[in-house]
Amino acid sequence: MTLRLNRRRFLGTAAASAAATSLPLRASAATPFTMQAAWINDAEFAGYFIGIDEGYYAEEGLDLTYLSGGPDVIPESTIIAGRADLALTTPDTTIKAIAEQGAPFKIIGAQYQKNPIGIVSLVSNPINEPKDLIGKTLAVPPVNVISVNAMLALNGIDPSQVNIVPYAYDPTPLIQGEIDASLDFTTNVPYTINQQGVEATSFLLYDFGFTIYNDTVVVTEETLATKRAELVSWLRASRKGWDENFKDPNIWPPKWADTWFAGTGRTIENEIFFNNAQQPLMESPAGYMAMTEEGIDANLRALSEVGINGTRDMFDTTLLEEI
Repeated sequence: MTLRLNRRRFLGTAAASAAATSLPLRASAATPFTMQAAWINDAEFAGYFIGIDEGYYAEEGLDLTYLSGGPDVIPESTIIAGRADLALTTPDTTIKAIAEQGAPFKIIGAQYQKNPIGIVSLVSNPINEPKDLIGKTLAVPPVNVISVNAMLALNGIDPSQVNIVPYAYDPTPLIQGEIDASLDFTTNVPYTINQQGVEATSFLLYDFGFTIYNDTVVVTEETLATKRAELVSWLRASRKGWDENFKDPNIWPPKWADTWFAGTGRTIENEIFFNNAQQPLMESPAGYMAMTEEGIDANLRALSEVGINGTRDMFDTTLLEEI
């Protein structure tokens, strides 16, 4: 879903108000700005939907274009091609691209402090920890193979001990017993499976050593140099959206049944569950979207275990300090 926000009414109202009260006013011309999401529209992006619908980005002077993602979208490619100003990515793929291909990326924020990706299995055939995967069939989306191999290595398991097969984001093979487990968002897929009358269980890769962020906010070095003010504005509006969302995670998903969530095939009850489940994974004493020195170090240490050698200068926390 691509949405462009019309700011004419907002800006006209703001101008009239400023004229009446003699208060300072931002420039009347909104700045075009595009973000690339990491996946299709679901509760994972609730804070941004609120920011759009409630005018938080408009208040920051941004004319935001929101690009949804999906299984065929590589977020980093969108910013390299100049189709977006920033993208939400996984830090393993981003840091690997910087370290091994010289990609001109900087990570300026992180949505998930604790990665929600984990191993999902059935209670009737449970995979409760990494060693339980030995000799089993695990379905993994191609983009996440790096993450799985890292978690296995961190737990002393050779990837050859696990039968890893491609996964197409469909829990049906797991429910039917064609695979033993899948790599999925634990905030969502177990609930989807439970709705089909089968009980699921899961664990996070994060809890077994793969301590990385997810939905990292990534920009090119050129964008960082030329659009710093806009990036800070985007971070500020996004944090405001997430703050509003988590005041009550049950409120917003039903409002989007016929807009953001239309056509996804998922129930609103699923999205409510997702929205509640993700809150503890996103919270930080430093605020939503934050990156602490401890968190950055944990990312770098986890990735180094599988030969992805990132460095501190791949992260830029100075924009967050300006929010």
